[in-house]
Amino acid sequence: MNTAVLRTEFRLFRREPGAVFWIFLFPTLLLVILGSIPSFRQTDDSLGGGLRLVDAYVPVAVLIALIMSGVQSLPQALTGHRERGVLRRMRLTPVRPSALLTAQMAVQGAVALASALLALAVGRLAFGVTLPRQPAGYLLALLLTAASALALGSLVSALSRTTKMASAIGSAVFFPMMFCAGVWLPVQAMPHTLARVVQLTPFGAAARALGEAAAGHWPGWDHLGVLALWTVLLTAGAARWFRWE
Repeated sequence: MNTAVLRTEFRLFRREPGAVFWIFLFPTLLLVILGSIPSFRQTDDSLGGGLRLVDAYVPVAVLIALIMSGVQSLPQALTGHRERGVLRRMRLTPVRPSALLTAQMAVQGAVALASALLALAVGRLAFGVTLPRQPAGYLLALLLTAASALALGSLVSALSRTTKMASAIGSAVFFPMMFCAGVWLPVQAMPHTLARVVQLTPFGAAARALGEAAAGHWPGWDHLGVLALWTVLLTAGAARWFRWE
């Protein structure tokens, strides 16, 4: 990866206060708002394992950051570069356009992972949420989720000719993915049939994998397999349809 391109893309990202807020700050802010509700700090039998709703929403906050980064921010940035002819002009320089793509994914992924760490820290310090008891499994699930989110964003970018189209497709994907991540109803509390269907989606599988690792269990290989399979399929689709101009 070209470090100059990486630094440039990071500086450009910092100049977008909306992206910084929604990816880095909003997930933790939502967790604080929900955790301030007394009922969210009480044990909920529907979740099992003596969990509280605030415990279940820490992985959700982590997933929100990844969804925001992959589905909303990355497609807008890449499509904007293509629309303005940045990728076309880069072909006349020694820097390959793929370096910009890699830098964008690195910046978006790093900010989303930093947001995840912030949510974990605030959950622990403000609401006594236990840190993941299976840290290695949690990290693996988190990295696979980040890879699938960025692959999804790359596919949205590949299918979008303009930033308006990227926004429309991203919004169409955004809300179903938020539901599958458990924003409105934690996956653990969903009816059995619905939960089984949701767990076949990347963020539904991620919610289950992160929840299992947080509870001290190694994430189910079926959930990790779903994440890996989606990453491969989405990456293949993005590579097939992505255009530099």
